[in-house]
Amino acid sequence: MADMQAGIGPFLGVFLQGKGWATGAIGSVMTIGGIAGMLMTAPAGALIDSTKQKRWYVIVSGIFTVLASSLIWFSQATWVVALSQVATAIAGAAIGPAVAGITLGIVRQKGFNRQNGRNQAWNHAGNMVGAGLSGLLGWKFGFGAVFLLAALFGLLAIVSVLLIPEKEIDHQAARGLEKDEDDEDAEDGKAEGFKILLHNKPLLILAASLAFFHLGNGALLPLYTLAVAKTHVNPALFAAEMIVVAQAVMIVTAICGMRMAEGRGYWLVILLTFLILPVRGVLASCFITSWGVFPVQVLDGIAAGLQSVAVPGLVARILAGTGRVNVGQGAVMTVQGVGAALSPAIGGWIVHFLGYPVTFLILGGFALGSVALWIGAASILKPACAGRPDAKLKPLAA
Repeated sequence: MADMQAGIGPFLGVFLQGKGWATGAIGSVMTIGGIAGMLMTAPAGALIDSTKQKRWYVIVSGIFTVLASSLIWFSQATWVVALSQVATAIAGAAIGPAVAGITLGIVRQKGFNRQNGRNQAWNHAGNMVGAGLSGLLGWKFGFGAVFLLAALFGLLAIVSVLLIPEKEIDHQAARGLEKDEDDEDAEDGKAEGFKILLHNKPLLILAASLAFFHLGNGALLPLYTLAVAKTHVNPALFAAEMIVVAQAVMIVTAICGMRMAEGRGYWLVILLTFLILPVRGVLASCFITSWGVFPVQVLDGIAAGLQSVAVPGLVARILAGTGRVNVGQGAVMTVQGVGAALSPAIGGWIVHFLGYPVTFLILGGFALGSVALWIGAASILKPACAGRPDAKLKPLAA
């Protein structure tokens, strides 16, 4: 599913640059898609909480992602590219909460941290293989092969989702209303109101911290790709090389993050991800070379791999027992999406006026806001982050 969710996303900037697009315009259409996805993640999470057709949300969203990506191949008109990004973002908004809900419904809260870690390791492996194949096929046959590969991954993902037995998904547990295993006669719990999301301080701080982080992180990879691709022999192959390096690291760090969370809780794991981005920004600014991809993307892989495990796990921990786990996942994605959506446009125009080196320093600096907020609120966050997978979990007090 990894390659299906984003369509040709990582290659979009290079593809449009090859068609004569300016960096500011590329960043703007990415931002339009980011805003659309941001607005849909919380509603999508609410639907995932309430529906018993979670598999079909993934399947239908995947089909629309593939179809939307294919539009760009046939036309690079601004409105077509913008429409494609909006459709891809809306479809992708449902996939994250749906997979998290399916996972929670199968393994319950006790097994979620570990299974989510495995999920993310496989997710990054899929991205790595997909990016490698996309770069190779794009180099030999052109970007058309990248679009076809995305469609093939979409078909395989649909088959895989259908192989999950519907009866194995406990839809009450999937939304955070898990029955006590020792009381089979217990009635199903009732979900709390949506106001729980606004009153839960650890959840709000997590979302705000992620917004600062993604304001810098969102544009760093695509802009670094554009900066180095100008002097690289083959832009498609170089973009693939960057993604493969990062995703290979993410496979290892997702597993390590899972184990760190079990032993030390989520607070330290997430703090480490925030500290990495400023260092990455400095390296990207100083080494705009083809070999610079390795230190820059290794750090990206560490941060993203840890967050892919820690953020969903922490949200599930914070909202256990509320019946709003997946809408909470969507709400956090919405707030962090504010940063991610603004990042390409801000970064693209900073490049236009100040150049790439200064832009990378500014983007990396945004994460200092995350660090300050996370450390400043440590007394509130650490109790929420310390849950163990075998603990009897109850909703955390706001």
